Amino acid sequence: MTFDNTYHKLPDRFYKEVTAERFSKPELLAFNENLSDDLGLNLGSQSDIELANFFSGQTLLKGSHPIALPYAGHQFGHFVPQLGDGRAMLLGEIVNPDSKRFDIQLKGSGQTFFSRNGDGKSAIGPVIREYILSEAMYHLGVPTTRALAAVATGDLVYREETVPGAVFTRIASSHIRIGTFQYFAAKDDLDGLKTLLDYSIQRHYPESGTNPAISFLQKVIQAQVSLVSNWMSLGFIHGVMNTDNMSISGETIDYGPCAFMDQFNAHQVYSFIDRDGRYSYMNQGPILQWNLSRLADCLIPLAHSDKKKAIEMLNSELATISDLFRNEWIERMKRKLGLVSGQAHENDEKLITSWLDYLEKEELDFTLSFRKLENLLVDNDNPSDSSFKQTTEFDTFKTAWTNRLKDQDLELAIVKEKMNGVNPIYIPRNHQVERAIQQAIVGDLSVFNEMNQVLKNPYVYQPNLDFYRVTPLPEEEVTTTFCGT
Repeated sequence: MTFDNTYHKLPDRFYKEVTAERFSKPELLAFNENLSDDLGLNLGSQSDIELANFFSGQTLLKGSHPIALPYAGHQFGHFVPQLGDGRAMLLGEIVNPDSKRFDIQLKGSGQTFFSRNGDGKSAIGPVIREYILSEAMYHLGVPTTRALAAVATGDLVYREETVPGAVFTRIASSHIRIGTFQYFAAKDDLDGLKTLLDYSIQRHYPESGTNPAISFLQKVIQAQVSLVSNWMSLGFIHGVMNTDNMSISGETIDYGPCAFMDQFNAHQVYSFIDRDGRYSYMNQGPILQWNLSRLADCLIPLAHSDKKKAIEMLNSELATISDLFRNEWIERMKRKLGLVSGQAHENDEKLITSWLDYLEKEELDFTLSFRKLENLLVDNDNPSDSSFKQTTEFDTFKTAWTNRLKDQDLELAIVKEKMNGVNPIYIPRNHQVERAIQQAIVGDLSVFNEMNQVLKNPYVYQPNLDFYRVTPLPEEEVTTTFCGT
């Protein structure tokens, strides 16, 4: 492994040096060999003990310069001028065989300058959750940070109860957030903002236009619109879309109170502290626009020397978000219904809405219902609908949908294939994730390991694994999730 730490070469106010906590008995829980090979880490000769020591920060490989990054953020709408990596340290950056740069970060490695009153450690639950969720996201085809390793520390951490501690190793294109820009903007550090913008463009969006700040905002808008619409097409709720949890690279980051919906509910919330539904399922689009507006605020002094002109230019870009997001969401949902992307039809949005309204009214499972739609695709004019409750709403949708499919003049086999490529069978259902966590707490990783295997092929039926496909029983439902601090 060769580190190439460009962020560490920025001015020292961009980071703080950090040293990992000393842990009693690090033990490797999981190591993602396929990801390690893709990154070109060349760790195949390392023993489990050596890997555990490295991925808990006990041993540093040559070239690693551990740092913690500062950032600010709007948390549930309230601005906090200094947050930062309070329980994480960036070991450094590596460049893979395809010349792409990635951060390697440890989460739960101990206190940093930004820990405030926290101990900087992580319980095993958040580590198991992020490992499962981030890898599932990757295999579902959603841009995301990745899970490289999980290590038990051999020590206990104290939260609502005493539980085993662990460290999670995260791979990301970078850890630059909207909140990173807010950190320097809040300090009126124009030089810092300019340095951060130049660095972010060089690292993520080198095809910059004549106005770097405007071009950068355009690229971040496109990346985030694509990301969040992708989430929603899969029934995913991030749960805490604070500006410090939004990566400028367009990757899903920070799997705290997140979940994939079981029964469809447009206003579903999973975070136990989100009492007003700020980050509910259908509010993710508007919140995306709000967050991007906060990034634009930071770019005002960089967009134009005339503040009024700068605001006009940035607002012009922000004004495109609503339509961009709506169009992207419609296109993704059309594909889930077997409709050809790009072929516009005036009633497509109405068709999508009528289907979702039916799911919500009948309290049907989001993922399974989309997958079962293929059962209606048969070579006659009276498709089987035994999977769904026959109601007036359903009959109206079915008629409009089948007529719309006929307009495409595509073979049904092709339609089914396209639908099955975007409608998964398996998602990391919240009750199964919780089961994996509870088993891991008592030292049993069997559920954790099996889930990770199942979720590597989410679109392909796997015999004898219906347990991971079905909706939870009422007593199994997990209705709230928590952040990992």
